[in-house]
Amino acid sequence: MKSCSPLSLACGCAGLALLGVAALPVLNLDRGTEGARLAVYLLLLLLAVLALAVLRVFGRTPPSRLLTALLPVGLAFFFRAMMLSYVSSDYEIFLSQWVATLRDNGGFGAIRLPIGNYNAPYLYFLAAISYLPIPDLYLIKLFSILFDVVLAWGGARLAAHFSEADSLRPLACFCALLLLPTVMLNGAYWGQCDALYGALVLHALASALERRGAASLTLLGVAFSFKLQTVFILLLWGALWLAGRIRFRHLFLFPAAYAVTCVPALLLGKPLGDILSVYVGQTQEGAGSLNYNSASIYSFLPYGASVAEAPAARAGILAAFVLVLLLLGALFVFRRRLTDSALLSAGVVLALGVPFLLPYMHDRYFFLADVLTLVWACAMPRNLLAPALAQLASLSAYLVYFRQRYTFVLQLGGKTYTMLVESLLILAALAYACCALWLELRQTGKGKNQNVPQP
Repeated sequence: MKSCSPLSLACGCAGLALLGVAALPVLNLDRGTEGARLAVYLLLLLLAVLALAVLRVFGRTPPSRLLTALLPVGLAFFFRAMMLSYVSSDYEIFLSQWVATLRDNGGFGAIRLPIGNYNAPYLYFLAAISYLPIPDLYLIKLFSILFDVVLAWGGARLAAHFSEADSLRPLACFCALLLLPTVMLNGAYWGQCDALYGALVLHALASALERRGAASLTLLGVAFSFKLQTVFILLLWGALWLAGRIRFRHLFLFPAAYAVTCVPALLLGKPLGDILSVYVGQTQEGAGSLNYNSASIYSFLPYGASVAEAPAARAGILAAFVLVLLLLGALFVFRRRLTDSALLSAGVVLALGVPFLLPYMHDRYFFLADVLTLVWACAMPRNLLAPALAQLASLSAYLVYFRQRYTFVLQLGGKTYTMLVESLLILAALAYACCALWLELRQTGKGKNQNVPQP
């Protein structure tokens, strides 16, 4: 074993110190008993250990690099410890009420009731924590933090697929995802659970590129069972099938995995219609406003503009459909010689383009674009501009929610634009990703043949 450098030792000590100092904000939380707060700190510490274990075992990170990684990991969990006390209106109005209803009606037995608008797998988790003496606010956030670690692992897997054996890119990707502002804010601060589907999508894509089709489609089905936003990138698996990364029979595992996640709810007495109607209900909730503080194309409309909602919504849906159709058409033309890097680039285009064009998008709906563009840049550093643009836009949208005022308000031609800057940033990232993909396909057509399966 090579001796550790002074820099590695210093980083390791600093990381351990940060994990120790993280006890201060956690033990001074204002909810629960002293024992409950101590349990929260120990669980947070356990998740930090899990992150290091993932790097050591699955990332095969040598001890010297693991010590160095202690600093960003310690920093990431210290930041999360500082965020646990925040109580969002989403938690107060929705999540806390759902947990209270589950607790008052028998925990798992209450899943049969029409509670909330989340699908069955997340209700299982809420029912489980309803039995525990620890404040559910912290447990909800810790559950998302767990998937922050799984998300970082998925990103590292993808980066490793495009890197040399001894490359630092997977380690850098892992740490960067843990420290990505919107990832930290989404779960540890806001109490949202977008890391659940985001992590599973990254692992599903990594499995597909590793020619593990069955695992890929199973993970994708579970991701869809947690969040409808999985559909933003869902059709990429059609391209993966055309490119030979997965087999046709594997596609049936997607609905099968989704169906399996619904079985416990059915056994607990929840009507099948209630389960299947959850996502239908979510698609109808947006009616009333074409945009909910999202960096979408609808932010090009002036604030307060009078627009016929139904035709405008249909136009956005049609535009997203055309984007997906054009993308799949291009990938079909080059299907015989598609590289893995081109497929990853196509995923970035979908993650950016589909929510940009669709109506009724919320501030968090670019979460997958945030993480996938970062993974793309770690895999291919020339693409660093894309995550910078996406993160600026997405973080600004988050701040609109937290601060209850717009970040950049523009006055143009006597009209007010509240999210135009953010939308232009996403549009620039999308244009960059489209150009990068086109160049990749052009090079493929001229004979480039990297990461192409052998006949």
